Amino acid sequence: MPYVFHGHSKTGDVKGPLIYGGYGTRADFQRLHDMGVDTKGAIALVRSRGPDDNAGLKVKAAEMAGFAGCLIYSEPAHGASGNGGEDTTQPAFRHQDSVVRQSVSLTNWVVGDPLTPGWESTKKLPRVHRNEATALPKIPSLPLSWFDARHFLLLIEGMGEKVKIQDGIGEKVDLEGPPVAPDAEAWWTGNSSSPIIHLINRQDEEDKMAIYNVYGRIEGAEQSSKSIIIGNHRDAFTLGATDPGSGTAVFLEMARIFGDLLRRGWRPLRTIQFMSWDAEEYNLAGSTEFVEKNLDNLRDDAMAYINLDAAVTGNKFRAMGSPVFRKILAGVMSRVNDPNLNATVQEIWAQQGGDVENLDWESDYLAFQDIAGTSSLDIAFVGEDTPTFSAYDDFAWMEVIGDPGFVYHTLLGQVLGLLILELADRPVMPFDMDAYGRSINGWIEDLMKWSENKGLPKDGNSPVSLDVLKDAGAGLSKAVEHFEKWEQEWQSTIVAASGWESNGLGSARDSYNNRMAHFETKLLDLEQGGGIPNRTQFKHVVFGPPLWPEDRCPNFPAICDTILARDWALANKTVDKVARILNDAARSLNEWKA
Repeated sequence: MPYVFHGHSKTGDVKGPLIYGGYGTRADFQRLHDMGVDTKGAIALVRSRGPDDNAGLKVKAAEMAGFAGCLIYSEPAHGASGNGGEDTTQPAFRHQDSVVRQSVSLTNWVVGDPLTPGWESTKKLPRVHRNEATALPKIPSLPLSWFDARHFLLLIEGMGEKVKIQDGIGEKVDLEGPPVAPDAEAWWTGNSSSPIIHLINRQDEEDKMAIYNVYGRIEGAEQSSKSIIIGNHRDAFTLGATDPGSGTAVFLEMARIFGDLLRRGWRPLRTIQFMSWDAEEYNLAGSTEFVEKNLDNLRDDAMAYINLDAAVTGNKFRAMGSPVFRKILAGVMSRVNDPNLNATVQEIWAQQGGDVENLDWESDYLAFQDIAGTSSLDIAFVGEDTPTFSAYDDFAWMEVIGDPGFVYHTLLGQVLGLLILELADRPVMPFDMDAYGRSINGWIEDLMKWSENKGLPKDGNSPVSLDVLKDAGAGLSKAVEHFEKWEQEWQSTIVAASGWESNGLGSARDSYNNRMAHFETKLLDLEQGGGIPNRTQFKHVVFGPPLWPEDRCPNFPAICDTILARDWALANKTVDKVARILNDAARSLNEWKA
């Protein structure tokens, strides 16, 4: 694989002095500015990972700091065995000549086709010019290996300031020794006298290119219009054994198994859809364009979305998603045994303190959860750092290091298969509404603490009051508690009738399931121009990608953005709107009657 590149990067031919920029965060570049290091017209050399572990945001931060171009290198220290990344027999490693190919589009700002932000990408609909596309960087960038970056760092020894580098650009230090090791304590920043770097990035740019999603469908016997959707992307920048190959293997096996059940005469109560996405690596284009094309239908009929991506990179189970999956996930994991550890996946997960984490914005669940309002879940067995996006992400690595014997591929398939059966074939949708109610209150408390850390006073002098949001969260919790009582009544009635369900009770059950599945749709801001301010493509008032991950916003992204902008009038207006939407969602549950 001779070519290395950043997807969606800008074509350019630029020259400038080399400046080391730590992790490439806004804070790193601000520290350089405070030290008197001139970054205007320079070429930034930044590390992978860090507070903003996103290549697009690193390039954007460099652009905002005045750099003419950006180089991002992959450190073997992230998963290396301490020998410069040369020992590839270690459980986790990144070889010193490993180069990470990835996209630099700003997925957390605009998702999908960057030239059709917020609407379906078709031949007939308008497209913005790429120079005006919010999701695309305005300076060229390229990836580097540690092997190459080390030589660049040696070139700026003695230039600029020597700073601590373990957490980005730190304080100035006086330590001896050049920056030749990935675990060095301090490196030089470089300055305007640094060697000139000539960065040339030539992209084969196409404003329009066809992509192909592949769909499979098993029609439901009772609620055929209602769907449980399982998705996985199949495109990769390199060989892609972990991302997305591990997820694709499990995905295809599930399609085969459920297809076999269908041929044997089995039918689920609800429709099951298998979706193979194209162009995920390019700003989640395949899944997002599907969502934008089918938005009304998804908001009406999609009951759950389960995502597989880099599904197996180790042996530690991880789940990210809506809290509604908490109870069902624990149930199915308690039925799957890990033969290596001689315990159920649930027991191991509990011992590790596992819980359903919040979704990020890195995979195909983003458009489903945050635009369509479909409750979404991503599951995987994860390990330490893997050679993802490099030429070392191959079958040999997976077979020898990642998952010998493919044990955890098998376990993930068992967990996923049971999840699909529970969601598609349970008479009452097994959503944990109570967990959502409890989580809402916890997130509001987290938001209040976060806002105080951002400088908002605790007393009555705060320019933004979150009291109305706290009251709305409490009301939603009570509504959830009231709503869930019907399922207990239904179960008692069925038991008393020896398993028989009347037509009227069956219709009530369908209505109950629909109201439950629409709960997160009720949490969308669907007013004209609604959504996160300046990022209105994202409609969910609780979940959504952060503007800058380093700000560590604890959900409620629209409120976070307005507080960070210190726009107090808009912040109070946004708090009131979010509280009103929570109250409306609570009212929808309270008003439901069998």
